[in-house]
Amino acid sequence: MKVKTESSKIIKPFYEDNIIPPSTRTYIPLSVFDKVTYEAQIAIIYAYRPPTPPNAAIQLGLQKALAIYREWAGRLGKDEHDNPVILLNDEGVRFVEASADSTLDKVMPFKPSASLLNLHPSLNNVVELVQVQVTRFTCGSLVVGFTAHHTVADGHSTSNFLVAWGQACRGLGINPLPLHDRTIFNPRNPPLIEYEHKGTEFMSKSVKKENSLNESTHHVTEDIVVHKVHFTVEFLAKLKAKASSMNNNNNNNNKPYSTFESLVAHLWRAITKARGLSGFETTHIRISVNGRMRLNPRVPNEYFGNLVLWAFPTSKVKDLLREPLPYATKLIHDAVTKVNNNYFRSFIDFANHKEEDLIPTADMSKHILCPNLEVDSWLRFPFYDLDFGTGCPYMFMPSYFPTEGMMFLLPSFIGDGSIDAFIPLFQDNLPTFKKICYSLDLLEN
Repeated sequence: MKVKTESSKIIKPFYEDNIIPPSTRTYIPLSVFDKVTYEAQIAIIYAYRPPTPPNAAIQLGLQKALAIYREWAGRLGKDEHDNPVILLNDEGVRFVEASADSTLDKVMPFKPSASLLNLHPSLNNVVELVQVQVTRFTCGSLVVGFTAHHTVADGHSTSNFLVAWGQACRGLGINPLPLHDRTIFNPRNPPLIEYEHKGTEFMSKSVKKENSLNESTHHVTEDIVVHKVHFTVEFLAKLKAKASSMNNNNNNNNKPYSTFESLVAHLWRAITKARGLSGFETTHIRISVNGRMRLNPRVPNEYFGNLVLWAFPTSKVKDLLREPLPYATKLIHDAVTKVNNNYFRSFIDFANHKEEDLIPTADMSKHILCPNLEVDSWLRFPFYDLDFGTGCPYMFMPSYFPTEGMMFLLPSFIGDGSIDAFIPLFQDNLPTFKKICYSLDLLEN
């Protein structure tokens, strides 16, 4: 698949005739949640069957959405006190038009490979906070590559923006409107720090330096392959039943564990076994927890920005593999449950009084997570609702992120409740993982 760039330009917010353009000298201070998240661009890819709207209509809809979500059209910068902010200067986003030399059917379904990087603008050294690439295929199909800076918004907020973009393309008013106030997370007086946040959300600069040295001597990133696994509804139901089979005494009201908890527990065990780790090593998974549902009083779903912390279920390798699936599932369930209102409040207090030497543990520059894992779940985001006026996407997927151990989970484009998992592994570990990833009892393999 050859992709040719036809044009590349900066586009700015479009304010309707009845709206007075706002000042471009204002800014929004970053919240403690923005400062602790990944400082990187994230890319996703959408595919649409014909008929599709013209590029001009997609561009105008984007400009109208940017007039409501002005943060994306701004730039990251500093205020007069050197604090990090989003400058609401309307400098705009990048909009690229491209063409491919084949039909979409010839390259579908897209396999996770470096060729996906041709379908969106580069993620390196980018000042724009959003970039869009529309690529036309010879059959009339359309692929939209979208990149966004994570410091500005989390997946929940970004998916709301994408839905709004579709609404603007269809001539609809944007509904619901975003809540822009990032100053609502005030520390308590006096602060009440009930949990350990150093080593969880934050680490010292010296620890990061040591981790970087260890990674550079371990593996070369060329050894990493991203393997896509499809889990059917039938398999997920069996997995959930097995994971919940021993929870009568462990889980309140005998409630079964969720499909997400069960699948992540299964993948944690399968990947750990495939890696061939020593039984005495410790392994953890980093799992995002949305604070909108956790904080009390509740933060509206329309809040635009980052509002995520992480759970870190942890186990010795020998316990994870020797104990049955419910053991790992309970570890995940309990760790996620712990990240509650009290935990979020404790974090807000800590982050407002932290030592200067501390930096976030969220780090997209790491290429190898072994013996640990991270899961990015897009299962609840309305990504499939991005309708430019001719229907919803045929499929969407993450771009190519070959970070060993960083999994993506998303609803399959089949639309029946099945799940696609994108699993980056070392090539040497892949044969074992393929052999056991559909096994309900890993110890039999």
